[in-house]
Amino acid sequence: MNSSLSVQYIQTPRLHIAYEHHGPADGAPVILLHGFPYDPRGYDEIAPELAARGYRVIVPYLRGYGPTRFVSPDIPRSGQQAALAQDLLDLMDALEIPQAALAGFDWGGRAACIVAALWPERVRCLMSADGYNIQDIARSTQPRPPETEHRLWYQYYFHTQRGVDGLTANRRELCELLWQLWSPTWDRGRELYDLSAPSFDNPDFVEVVIHSYRHRFMYAPGDPSLEHIEQALAQQPPIRVPTIALCGGNDGVGPASEEDEDIGLFTGPYQRRILPGVGHNVPQEAPQATLQALLELLEA
Repeated sequence: MNSSLSVQYIQTPRLHIAYEHHGPADGAPVILLHGFPYDPRGYDEIAPELAARGYRVIVPYLRGYGPTRFVSPDIPRSGQQAALAQDLLDLMDALEIPQAALAGFDWGGRAACIVAALWPERVRCLMSADGYNIQDIARSTQPRPPETEHRLWYQYYFHTQRGVDGLTANRRELCELLWQLWSPTWDRGRELYDLSAPSFDNPDFVEVVIHSYRHRFMYAPGDPSLEHIEQALAQQPPIRVPTIALCGGNDGVGPASEEDEDIGLFTGPYQRRILPGVGHNVPQEAPQATLQALLELLEA
């Protein structure tokens, strides 16, 4: 963790959310959201730059990461997409933020996309790594091309007890492997991984991760209190807020295609940019491109 930062906490109905704060408390809010298996370190070159321009920047640790904790042992350790979105809404409510600019990738990008789609009045603008990031769970069991199935091996691993045991015993090594596979051309991954790895020691990390990758394939039930959100997401709602999608040309999970398959799901101002030589961890691999996209949206 950046030694100049202090972690702050806010309580929501489900979580004690740990977050890092940059910039003036009265600045226009920007919330930066990490994914799996990453943490707020992905924004270390972006958050200070936004703060220097007067923005109030909030970088939370998602459920199951770092110092964030559930408020009760009775709350399901769900990793489903609706839970991530509800956590983001709860964070904004607890911090009394009526509207914010959102940026995210992987799990965090999914939370940002969902809030932008279902609660557009809460979102000033959106930077989404890899475009429309809302899961179409009803179609999740349909076979995909073999090269795609190959890249999703870790998800199928997590569907098994062997995967649970493997993630429990080898979380540092497994997550480092995913960093390498998903960002194959990034020469700083090994250097920076050790800064993020402690966040995976959270006591709920394994349970949240396993549930995430089982729920999206309908192999685990969701949190009943979030079912109304999942039903709304099953309609694949469009995103109407101003959006820039940044896609890694060398993303080891899903390399960006030339054709924009998501364009029909964005009905507001929208741009898509493919970043050559960039993998899955877009903000940390391409901080200047990420910052530029955010500033364009914020200053429009």
